[in-house]
Amino acid sequence: MERGLPDDFTVKTAVAMAVRAPSVHNSQPWYWRLGHSSLHLYADPDRLLRETDPDGRDLILSCGAALHHARVAFAALGWAAHVHRLPNPDEPDHLAAITLERHEPTHDEIAMAAAIPRRRTDRRRHSSWTVPRGHVEAMATAAAREGTILQAAENAARYHLATAIEEASERHTGDPAYRTELAAWSGRHLSPDGVPARNTPAPDDTPGALRTRPFADPLLTQPPNAKAEDDETVLLVLSTASDDRMSRLRAGEATSAVLLTANAFGLSSCPLTEPLELRDVRETIAEHVTGGSYPQMILRIGWAPANADPLPATPRRDLADVLQPLEAAPKHFQAR
Repeated sequence: MERGLPDDFTVKTAVAMAVRAPSVHNSQPWYWRLGHSSLHLYADPDRLLRETDPDGRDLILSCGAALHHARVAFAALGWAAHVHRLPNPDEPDHLAAITLERHEPTHDEIAMAAAIPRRRTDRRRHSSWTVPRGHVEAMATAAAREGTILQAAENAARYHLATAIEEASERHTGDPAYRTELAAWSGRHLSPDGVPARNTPAPDDTPGALRTRPFADPLLTQPPNAKAEDDETVLLVLSTASDDRMSRLRAGEATSAVLLTANAFGLSSCPLTEPLELRDVRETIAEHVTGGSYPQMILRIGWAPANADPLPATPRRDLADVLQPLEAAPKHFQAR
């Protein structure tokens, strides 16, 4: 087309796939603007979760995941995405400008794109099957391609990480403002955003089980005969050498790359960020788990039990609400 982009159907298909990316509490804190010859990703500060994510780190990670989903989608549709990240220092919420050129998709790109609609955040127990070391190495390679580090928390590192998860949960339990925000963004039934009640199990009170957020109205049951003591969960920690906005954006892209790789293997996955939302707890994880690099995401990976029912897709906002012409930027953005 004259504007240098694919036809409208291709663009809308790719963005619809991009917004399938995971986001903190399914807040979907992004919007896309379509220019004459480019596509632009913006963070939406109105969707910042001020108690859960006071410095906006989770928001940028979420947008990074959507950016990677978009790259994967365009590649599978026959278009290579060239990304200029943080293109304008005067507009900090303008996270990426994307231009496109024709491209012959590879088998791996098609497989990654096929994982997008299948991926779910599965908070249920895993089975006793061991995750092969080769799968973990493949996920680490996918993260490295995005400029980040992915490592499995094992032995002492796993102990420190589990302790940090427990501490964060305890402190948030004693924070009324946090609990109010969590309740407002979970237990949803017909909303296009937030965490649906049907996708969340009750916290696992089995001794030794990892603590999870106490989402409102949890309706998801554990698979029959899935025992906490048999759970062979692998805890992966994704980190970066620095902690600026660019590093966080790339960590979000890496999160998407790892999750889609895991799904392509048939693995179940669940992002965990709660212990990274408290500054001192995050520093402890950096000291004892990541060797001083900045932890950005924790991923819980494993095999779903054979008798686990498929999870329904979480809802997304209408595409018309998040994709508009570039000149239609929101007032809060225009005023900056």
